[in-house]
Amino acid sequence: MVFLLHILLYSLPLLFFSIFFLFKWLPTSKPQRNLPPSPPKLPIIGNLHQLGSFPHRSLQSLAQQYGPLMLLHLGSKRVLIASSADAAREVMKTHDLIFSNRPKSSVGSRIFYDKKDVAFSPYGEYWRQLKSISMLNLLSNRRVQSYRRVREEETTLLTEKIKQASSSSSVVNLSEMFASLSNNVVSRVALGRKYGESSKSGRKFKELLKDVGELFSAFNVGDYIPWLVWLNQIRGLNAKVEKIAKELDEFLEGVIEDHMDSKKKESNGGGSIDQAKNQQDFVDVLLEIQRENMQEFFLQRDSIKALIVDMFAAGTDTTSTALEWTMTELLRHPKAMKELQNEVQGIARGKPEITEDDIEKMQYLKAVIKESMRLHPPVPLLLPRESTQDVKVMGYDIATGTQVIINAWAIARDSSLWEEAEDFRPQRFLKTSTDFKGHDIELIPFGAGRRGCPGIQFARTVNELALANVVHQFDFTAPGGAREEDFDITEAPGITIHKKYPLLAFATPCSLASVLAS
Repeated sequence: MVFLLHILLYSLPLLFFSIFFLFKWLPTSKPQRNLPPSPPKLPIIGNLHQLGSFPHRSLQSLAQQYGPLMLLHLGSKRVLIASSADAAREVMKTHDLIFSNRPKSSVGSRIFYDKKDVAFSPYGEYWRQLKSISMLNLLSNRRVQSYRRVREEETTLLTEKIKQASSSSSVVNLSEMFASLSNNVVSRVALGRKYGESSKSGRKFKELLKDVGELFSAFNVGDYIPWLVWLNQIRGLNAKVEKIAKELDEFLEGVIEDHMDSKKKESNGGGSIDQAKNQQDFVDVLLEIQRENMQEFFLQRDSIKALIVDMFAAGTDTTSTALEWTMTELLRHPKAMKELQNEVQGIARGKPEITEDDIEKMQYLKAVIKESMRLHPPVPLLLPRESTQDVKVMGYDIATGTQVIINAWAIARDSSLWEEAEDFRPQRFLKTSTDFKGHDIELIPFGAGRRGCPGIQFARTVNELALANVVHQFDFTAPGGAREEDFDITEAPGITIHKKYPLLAFATPCSLASVLAS
């Protein structure tokens, strides 16, 4: 009996060892998945080291080696990278519903009130209600047109600032002026007043918006390697997020309280200047929806604040960046600048300023902006999506919970889609209906499908009006007698891709503007 027991004890390790290899090496009935190609990965970090400072460029290079649809492992997260129009079309059109979710983001959750906004909210009934409010009540064509006076007034102020600088022969910081324009327009539209550099609250708000942008540009190790989340505490990221979120909330609380006080005064026989002009801002609209329960959906206070943060995060930085890159390309290509000036001044017919009615006739202007957005999409990697179920994309098996990143920058520079893809050629859009509204996947700076940006029309009207008036009234030259091709186009890292250095130029009034001014 003892002998048999010894044999059994000595045989157990061999038995377990044999069973392990049988399960490991013998074929099973479970089918093998056909996964997209992947570059080699390192332990723990996966492919994180291959992203670099400019992920849109690094991912384009990897796609040239591994194909337009590749699977990366960023820490413990599976991330699908779509770098061609066909791959993006399957994600954003064919399987749009399956890829309509957003992955978790600890920074996004904190800044956007536990993701109560449109951009970061998980796909579901709550998101659908907020998207409906945004499209019908905040960013509809009718609502966008109602803010025409705001855009025209702020554009006039922009040209006045340039004129003042030109009269003293000072170099104009166009990057700074475009940023001020977009911030002022969005502030007036969303909050009912400007929060400019002249006030303490304005400087603080501008600083907060800059801080929010930096937070989203910073790498959050906890989102990709959860067991290293404690590093965020050591490096101070958690404390910074909490500080910014608290200060932003205090600012927005003050804005909402001011609007509620104004409403009470109006009810008691008084009224604010904006209300007298029948001009509702976004906060007014959202508070009215909350009061009247217009959507059969109670809009919480945190939801109102999250939506306002959305509007600034999506509407200020991206708009000014688009103008900055467009003017940079025009200054680097004087023939395109001259052709645009000829079109604008020809349609203006002697008027000192361009109106939005004039814009509709300016086809070359629209082509210039499209071409600039093609070469320089403000957010080159669209906000990530996440699959809600297993699905096949381009014949590959994609598992539930896989993140997806669309490289809009790489698609817009695909030589199989665009002739002379690296060149600035606005004329390519004069004979095509291709647009960036989300229907043409080869040009998607605003995204497409359910998760496409709802503010396309708003951004477009600001960009077109500002650009038309600036080139109508001024000629620009490079500082220090530099040649056009010497205008720097180095990028700065971040989610929104700015120029690394501000766009500086000398401005002189065009001859037509000078005659009218005299």
